[in-house]
Amino acid sequence: MSGHSKWAGIKHKKAANDAKRGKIWTKIVREITLAAKISGGDPGGNPRLRKAIDDAKASNMPADNIKRAVQKGTGELPGAEYVELTFEGYGPGGVAVYCEGSTDNRNRTTNEIRKIYENNGGNMGQPGAVAFLFDRKAYFTVKKGAITEDALMDLLLELGGEDLKTEDDIFEVLGAPESFDALKDGLQAKGIATETAEISMLPKTTVACDKQTAEKNLKLIEELEDHDDISKVFANFDIPEEILASLDA
Repeated sequence: MSGHSKWAGIKHKKAANDAKRGKIWTKIVREITLAAKISGGDPGGNPRLRKAIDDAKASNMPADNIKRAVQKGTGELPGAEYVELTFEGYGPGGVAVYCEGSTDNRNRTTNEIRKIYENNGGNMGQPGAVAFLFDRKAYFTVKKGAITEDALMDLLLELGGEDLKTEDDIFEVLGAPESFDALKDGLQAKGIATETAEISMLPKTTVACDKQTAEKNLKLIEELEDHDDISKVFANFDIPEEILASLDA
């Protein structure tokens, strides 16, 4: 778990920049379309679609855009045929890097992602190359001060969560992926704001990085996230706070 909340903070800052460029809408539209294609266009019976629509609304996406994305997924409107893919490999220093994405051209995307790994001092492996180094979890962060640790633990257990961790100025709430909606709805019902709310891949172990290795891995991850076909990137690095601060400067 070490370092994950720091990475969440980095992603949060980057998401704000993506929103300014409009890139985030493209990725959310694709996620809505995929979710509707896989499990139907009713968000009430499709947790993945409900999460994607919530993300769309949080990014101020117009309702018409959301509706069209759902209709493309259900086949009511024509659209590209996307398939889901994962890309796994290692960055500089042996950092495990796991990507989730979708594409309408498997060969093109695979070749482009492999090139990003290689151009940044890493290498892409076969499916399963690093997945075993991560646990898929419902993951939330809550600012300390919004609720006491004891009260949050009681609520977490009531909602079917699994664990509560503390790091820096936040609480990390963990649960099985299928508990995501119950945890999210339960926290909202109590008026507890979450800074992060996602199904995440949390590292079982981490790789310590010096400044040079951190810079190289962050550049790799930034380029992967910038690719239109990549929706999420997870890594098991542990970058000390002072190095992160120097990179932000």
